[in-house]
Parts: sequence; C-alpha cells; structure tokens
Amino acid sequence: MPNPNPKPELRYMAEQLARLIEVSVTLNSTLNLDELLRFIIQTATEIIDCESVSILLYDEKRERLVFAAATGSDPKRLSETPVPLDNSLAGTIFRENKIISLSDVKNDSRHFAMVSRHVDFEVNNILGVPMRIKDKPTGVLEALNKRDGNFDESDADILSVIASQAAVAIHNARLVKALQDAYNELRAADQLKTNFLALASHELRTPLGVIIGYASFLQEESPSELSDHAKQVLNAAMQMRVLVDAMTNLNTLRSKDMVMYRQVVPVQQILRGAYGEVKRLADAKGQQVTLDLPEGPIPVKCDPDKLTSAFVNLLDNAVRFTPDGGKITIGAKAQPGEVLTWVQDNGKGIPEGELKKIFQEFFQIEPHTTRKHGGMGIGLSIAQGLIEAHGGKIWAESPGLGKGTTIKVLLPYLSTTDLKTMKR
Repeated sequence: MPNPNPKPELRYMAEQLARLIEVSVTLNSTLNLDELLRFIIQTATEIIDCESVSILLYDEKRERLVFAAATGSDPKRLSETPVPLDNSLAGTIFRENKIISLSDVKNDSRHFAMVSRHVDFEVNNILGVPMRIKDKPTGVLEALNKRDGNFDESDADILSVIASQAAVAIHNARLVKALQDAYNELRAADQLKTNFLALASHELRTPLGVIIGYASFLQEESPSELSDHAKQVLNAAMQMRVLVDAMTNLNTLRSKDMVMYRQVVPVQQILRGAYGEVKRLADAKGQQVTLDLPEGPIPVKCDPDKLTSAFVNLLDNAVRFTPDGGKITIGAKAQPGEVLTWVQDNGKGIPEGELKKIFQEFFQIEPHTTRKHGGMGIGLSIAQGLIEAHGGKIWAESPGLGKGTTIKVLLPYLSTTDLKTMKR
C-alpha cells in the first residue's frame, strides 16, 4: 500500500520541478528583454532561497562582463561598474565555463569587491553558473547569500537549468529588440525623407511660379534672340515644375491619407489634359505626339486631377527617353469591363529584366555617373500608385534596348447601365 505521506525530500523535488517547468514556459513566451530579466532574477531568488540573484552578460566589443539585472539593485548603478574577465569570480566562471560555489567570498582573491561597495551590498557566500548557448558561455548567473546555510549541489543543478533556459530566452529577446531598433531607424529615415520631399516641393513652388511667369512674358514680348533664351529658361522651369509635382505626389502617396474626389469623366479628357501639361517639353524636342483616341466618350470614375497627374508622369517619362524628333502615341479604347490606355514611344527601350523594376522608387536604368537623361526616377512609381488607387493596373512592354517602350494602363470601365444607375 503506497505511503500517503511521501518523504519531504520527494515533495520538495516535485515542487522544484513544477517551478522549473513554469519558468521554462514563461521564458519561452516572453520577448520583452526588461520583463525577461526581472522574471529571471525574481524567480531564481525564490527557488534558490537567497538574498539576491544577478545576471551578467558578456560585452563582445569591450571583452568584459556587464550587469544586466540584479535583485533589489538599480540596474543603472550596476552597469556603471563593469566586471573584468580576469581577477573576478564572474570572469573565472565565464572564462573557464564552470560552476563556482564559495561559502566564504571575502577570503577569495578573485572576489571583485568594487561592485559590492558601489551598490552597498555585502556578499558572504556565492553560487555562480555559466549561461550557455550550445556550450558557448554568453554570461553568468549568480546567486548571493543563501538564507539557510550554504549553497549545495541541488542549488547548483537548479540554477544551471535556469541559466541554460535564460541564456536562450535572452538571446532571442535581444534579437527581437535589435530587429525592432533597426525597424525604428528605417522608419525614422523614411519619415525624414518624406519630410524633405514635402518641404522641398513646398519651398520650390513659389520661385518656380515667378520664373515661369517672367519667362513666358519675355518669350512673347522680346526680340527673337532674347525670346529664344527665354524659351530655354521656360523649358527648364517647366521640367523643374514636373519634378516638384512628382515630389508632391510621392509625398501624398507615402502618407497613406490621400483623399480621392471621384467624378465621372471621359478618359479622353484625362489624356488630353495630361498631354497639355507636357506639350511644351515635347515641342522643344521636336517630337511628334499623336492622340489615337476614339470619338465617342469612354467614361471612367476617377479623381481627374490625380489621374491626370499619373498620365503626366507617363508622358514626361516618354518625352525624356525619346530622342529629338521622335514619335509618341497616346491611345485608348474600351474593352469588356475595362478601359485600355497606352503611351507608346520609339525611344531608348527597356531590357526585359528591367520591365518591372522601372516602377520602383528612385530606380534608374542608367548608372547615375553616366546617365544622359534627367529625372529622379520616381515618375513611374507615382503613376503606379495613383493608378492602383483608382483600381487600375499598369505595366511596361518593350522589345528591348533601342526599340521603344509602351506603358499600358487598365482602368475600370463605366458602362451605359452604370451611368444610368448613377443618375437615378
């Protein structure tokens, strides 16, 4: 018949095992480093029944141990006193990757008394175990001042189990924190870039308006030679305005709070409006622009300003990469359930491997040190964002370098039935 009252030792072992399982579960479910460190020292202090537990982690850059946490101590004050690998108990535990238990610390020459004086804590006896990941020490877990007697072999076994699990948990928490810090740095850099785009586009608009106004006046009123100079100034200012508009649109897309004011308009109106914005640039290069548009209106529901801006970017791209005297075609046609539009040129063309990359922000096919064409490499990415905001699709087709490019856009089509429904 089983004994209803098991021995106290067995009951104690069962309780300790239950606590260790609880510790394991918590350590594997906590990724916040500060919370993790507090849990380790508090739990180890209770299980080992000692006055204090401290965690020292190895600083690879400075090759020394640094206090990460300690029961009842200020972490900032502890961190002010790093522990050397030589001439210290913790350093010996770490270097030799072994357990050390001492009943009288004061008589051991390896005792690093500076820490005790700094935090005003007297150490009498100590149990220190290495924290390992795959047999590689990453730090030291110390239990200080056993409340009842000295530390024994059972305490060493329990503290070693906690140290092993804690080492892995701390490593994982550090990785997560490093990822979070890297993400925050990227987000801050991205925000800085967004702020710069907003400020630059805002500050450039007023002087550009003045330049365009005076250049237009001089071109119309001045003698032919001066008029030609004014024309060059005007063309340069118009190109700059396209860049400013591009920066403004990119900033709007980045902010993710773009408001759409949708109306039903013929797609022909959008395309003609976009052509009007870049006509001066095309004329300056002697390019022939053809509008291949059907006579009957093809209605689309869109924000006219934003959709026009998308096609301005497409046309500006075509003008820049088409040689002087080249040809550009703007076309549209209705298809079942959608409207197909395109901007075709006989310009530089695009290698097959770059057809998708051209829609990435700041991507340039030409190396920045040798490229001959201007632009910031954001026009197509802006066009893509604005078109996708309208529920459309955009892609590029090109037979290859020197064979021209066609940018195609699909937009949702409003049928006659849709229009009648909207009017009711």
